[in-house]
Amino acid sequence: MSPALLLIGQRALDLRERLEASGYATLGWSGAEAVQSLQSQLVSPGRVQGVLVSSDELALVPLLQQCCGAGALVPLLVEVEADDLAARKRVLEVGANDFWLQQGPPSELLRKLRQQLDVHEPYGDAPLQPMAAPMELAIDDLRVDAQLRRVWRGRREIQLTEREFALLQLLLEHQGTTVSRQQILEQVWEQSGEAANANVIEVYVRYLRRKLEEKGERRLIQTVRGQGYVLKA
Repeated sequence: MSPALLLIGQRALDLRERLEASGYATLGWSGAEAVQSLQSQLVSPGRVQGVLVSSDELALVPLLQQCCGAGALVPLLVEVEADDLAARKRVLEVGANDFWLQQGPPSELLRKLRQQLDVHEPYGDAPLQPMAAPMELAIDDLRVDAQLRRVWRGRREIQLTEREFALLQLLLEHQGTTVSRQQILEQVWEQSGEAANANVIEVYVRYLRRKLEEKGERRLIQTVRGQGYVLKA
């Protein structure tokens, strides 16, 4: 049987029609039915590709993690009422990978779900989701989804400008190799029709380092004096 999304709670179940229309198979329970099904281990990691949990069923998260590997083997998304600091803190506290908004558009949930399925290792031989393989670049605890243009250090997502992202992507594509300032000018600035110089590059490298090292993370972008920059662990 192909892996399916596990929907826990009524508001998660309300998304079933949209999810199935987008190509996902689904399993779903709520309340006591969910507890009974999970405790009897009717759900195994091989059957589950991702989990969506309504906010009123968060007490089931430890059981989901035990039975399905939710948050580790498969992505776990929990419902929140608002996208604020308190909600993000709660997501981390319960061990979830991301959240979906109670009143948010289904398209945003689908985007987050695809992203999480992309970054989790597939379980078994069956395909986990109906889209092409992700364009992901990584080194040490830095991870970049080139398709969705998202960046993480560990579990911390980093917001980059378009130019910062292009610079980081170029360095990642050549990780371990020195990228000259001329290469950066040609591939990051001139391709977009903008003029720049070595001083501008230095400024953007500084911006990028500041964001990547904001929480005290180790430096990955190294300066090679007289030559350029290299990204390495």
